[in-house]
Amino acid sequence: MASATSTRKMREEATCSICLNLMSSPMSIACGHSYCHCCIVNFIKRFGQWQPLQGLPCPQCRIPFHMDSLRPNKQLGNLIEAIREQEQELSCEEHGEKLHLFCEDEGQLICWRCERTAQHHGHSTALLEDVCQGYKEKLQEAATKLRQLDQECVNLKVSTAQQITRWKEKVQIQRQKIQSDFKNLQSFLREEEKSHLWRLEKEEEDALRVLRDREASLGQKSQELQSHIQDLERKCQGSAQNLLQDVKGTLNRSLAVRLETPDPLSLELHSACEVSELYLDVRKLLKQFRADVTLDPETAHRELILSEDHRQVTRGYPQENLPALARRFTASPCVLGCDGFVSGKHYFEVDVGEGTGWDVGVCAETVPRDAGMKLEPQCGFWAIRLLCKKNRYTALTAPPTPLPLSERPLVVGVFLDCEAGLVAFYSMPAGTHIFSFPRAVFSGALRPYFQVYPYSPLFLPPADA
Repeated sequence: MASATSTRKMREEATCSICLNLMSSPMSIACGHSYCHCCIVNFIKRFGQWQPLQGLPCPQCRIPFHMDSLRPNKQLGNLIEAIREQEQELSCEEHGEKLHLFCEDEGQLICWRCERTAQHHGHSTALLEDVCQGYKEKLQEAATKLRQLDQECVNLKVSTAQQITRWKEKVQIQRQKIQSDFKNLQSFLREEEKSHLWRLEKEEEDALRVLRDREASLGQKSQELQSHIQDLERKCQGSAQNLLQDVKGTLNRSLAVRLETPDPLSLELHSACEVSELYLDVRKLLKQFRADVTLDPETAHRELILSEDHRQVTRGYPQENLPALARRFTASPCVLGCDGFVSGKHYFEVDVGEGTGWDVGVCAETVPRDAGMKLEPQCGFWAIRLLCKKNRYTALTAPPTPLPLSERPLVVGVFLDCEAGLVAFYSMPAGTHIFSFPRAVFSGALRPYFQVYPYSPLFLPPADA
């Protein structure tokens, strides 16, 4: 305890009376007291302007001193460093003694008084100096193993970085290939377009040349007929002598005039080009992603009647015996397909027939089924609609987008690309594109979505149809 007391006294002597901490860069003044360099300088700056001649009183003994009396106290500085080093040594919290022993059983530092307590009775203890080297070697061995693991980690990181580089290169090569293939296809299509347009223009020129020649020939024939008509009219209007003079020759020449009817010219174009049949069989392309969609009765509104095979749905009277399910639509006469699509490309067809109204598309699994549902992409719906009364097609965007269709689709094809965020609609079997929603980011599963109107049943053909 004497050592602890002496240490405490030395600390008191080395404590700055201004900041009450161990002095930092101690400076002595004329009276012999010392303070931190920054503390005494700040003291002088604060109060020096009030007593510039008499000097400032020492914060402890009040004896005046001047700025030029400040001197570094190196001995006190060395003592403070020694105190700091000594305080860094651990001491027993219970007994205040130095921890110079190590208990092997407990794996902790203890003092000589701890060794004599019942807690450590019979334990194997040793001086710190005796066990330090052994544990140092163990720590170094552990550090060596960790360095090996760190090197393995670094190697794996380098390998992963190389894989990232190779993957990016692979993707870039594929990207360039796709771009090149489409560029070549576009170039090919442009050349084919030019070729077909040239054939069409050539056919136009040939037909127009024949028609114009025929037009010119008929013009000449008309002039010849007009001349004969004028000769006959003059004879009829003249005297009897003029009328009868060479009358038989005039009649023979008039009767000998003939009008040759030109051969009929077909107005059917021989240069017609069905681009979708020649270069892009959309139906064949989409059919490889055909999904066998059936209707989920647990989602069907009470007014909807499903066939036994769950491929046809009709609007009817409300069914009261259906169980109340959270998945069932309650506000609108809607129904979903059984299976959800999470990834990949999928395509299904809906036979809308001659129905006067329908909604067809896909929706998120989590869309509301009650009165709060909004049919727009922001709320999880991607669909197109035929309005019953107005006989008008629209895409259910926000706001709705009118779809000016030249022909009434009897079968609507729905194509979904989950990764690309694409929902597109086609009029089948022609494969005519109807509408594509702007690219979206899908979260969770998407399911086929249908809304059924009165007298407008919907039918889902089998995938192999």
